[in-house]
Amino acid sequence: MTNASTARDGQQAKERGADTLDAVIIGAGFSGMYQLHLLRDRLGLKARVIERGDGVGGTWYWNRYPGARCDSESHSYSYYFSDELLKEWEWSERYPQQPEIVRYLNFVADKLDLKSDIQFETTVTAARYDEAANLWRIETDAGETVSAKYLITAVGCLSSANVPDIPGRDRFKGDWYHTGQWPHEGVDFTGKRVGQIGTGSTGIQAVPVIAETAQHLTVFQRTANYSIPANNHPLSAEFKAWARENIDEIRKTMHTSTNGHPFLIEDRKVFDVSAEERREIYEKAWEIGGLRFRAVFQDILFDKAANDTAADFLKSKIGEIVKDPETAKNLAAIDHPFATKRPPIDTGYFEAYNRDNVSLVNLRETPIVEITETGVKTTEREYDLDIIVFATGFDAMTGSLLKLGIVGRDGVSLNEAWVAGPRTYLGIQVVGFPNMFTITGPGSPSVLCNMPVAIEQHVEWITDCIEKMEKEDIDRVEPTEPAVANWVDHVNEVANATLLPEAGHSWYLGANVPGKPRVFMPYAGGMNRFRKICDDVVARGYDGFLFTRDRADSRTETVNA
Repeated sequence: MTNASTARDGQQAKERGADTLDAVIIGAGFSGMYQLHLLRDRLGLKARVIERGDGVGGTWYWNRYPGARCDSESHSYSYYFSDELLKEWEWSERYPQQPEIVRYLNFVADKLDLKSDIQFETTVTAARYDEAANLWRIETDAGETVSAKYLITAVGCLSSANVPDIPGRDRFKGDWYHTGQWPHEGVDFTGKRVGQIGTGSTGIQAVPVIAETAQHLTVFQRTANYSIPANNHPLSAEFKAWARENIDEIRKTMHTSTNGHPFLIEDRKVFDVSAEERREIYEKAWEIGGLRFRAVFQDILFDKAANDTAADFLKSKIGEIVKDPETAKNLAAIDHPFATKRPPIDTGYFEAYNRDNVSLVNLRETPIVEITETGVKTTEREYDLDIIVFATGFDAMTGSLLKLGIVGRDGVSLNEAWVAGPRTYLGIQVVGFPNMFTITGPGSPSVLCNMPVAIEQHVEWITDCIEKMEKEDIDRVEPTEPAVANWVDHVNEVANATLLPEAGHSWYLGANVPGKPRVFMPYAGGMNRFRKICDDVVARGYDGFLFTRDRADSRTETVNA
């Protein structure tokens, strides 16, 4: 270290004060916990997680609605950075429920002693970049200000509830809940008249469970959806032993697969086989269940004619399951190609409509006019309800970030920088926000992927970058504008090469939130391709990132990567 840098560090230390941290991480889910572990235990930095909940879990802390269950297979929905953790934990079933996922994350937090550096029940209200001190000033609802060189957002892609502003909502005299803000004590539906608005992934999970105890459940469907049975089951002792003995193989498969799952997409196209053989393939995939269905042909997401064969098969299954022809017709009136919206998997969703206490309202034919004191009024009639459940999803990928009050260089807020839609480089950094990193932010595979795989890759990349900065005495990093522009173009290019943008009302585009810019947010080029791109960026000297160092004479120099 040079004398100049020593003098500069001394001055900055004086400005920062003894309580200044190296890094503040916002959020204590999969992302925030792993980021804390690497910064604290691998790099030896002073880091703190700020979490608004009273426990770890992130998205799974808040999403505890009836039927909440992961759609990644449990043996893959785990941290794979530690063989020891993998061997010590046992999942109970193929697709874990929310309580088991939270128990798992608590197991990891306790094993790695992470909770000692997590500040619970604290909400970040603002985060402002202090350019003179090269520090992020993070303000909380406790009235404190915490300073840190690095700000890392680990707030999750699906954690900002989208509560629809339906006229009359707040005059409803019954109880209403959003699935993403579910009471921790639960909700008793016994003998209640329940209305559920929304039939996306969350709603499809909730319907069968609510129907079990409700006097009557009325489901208000705006957008009909595909769904594939999870065919969930307890894990056998043999499977658990296999998973423990094949950690390296499973990890390799997840790292080389398009979506980070523990299976690969078949190397065949829909029209390479006869119609009869294709039907047999779909039937077998239906029986296996889960997201493996979309992996039976490689061109389902690229060729509309190929996609139609899968869509027609899934619609035919609705007709086979649902006994009432009109209800089956409405459930199968799906207006987008298969898997262009998040493809739900379910446990008894379509079967629930065969119950006497479940009915479906097609909002395309009879839209909601208002919520009254006693229920929901459509253009056709009013439905008297005791409870309304909003299964209306999230302000995905950007909502949680934009609520943090982040302000970068020259007083420009993140909200202003993203007024026309999110712009990032690799989903990791934003121009004008030095030393701020976003884990699985817009422009990364994130929600198109098995999330723990995407999270581990991002956290490890960020940690390596910070390690480089600390070792080389670099003060700040941010992307260049040309790099961001090129990446945004590439994100759009790979999305447009698929059928994904054809689902115009998808939350992938922000279309579920009124006034939100219509921008395709996740990276659709595949997790394996994205990993290679990120590795290549580093191999080319962090191409597209600008590293700078403050000099003793108050000037700033660019550091060649």
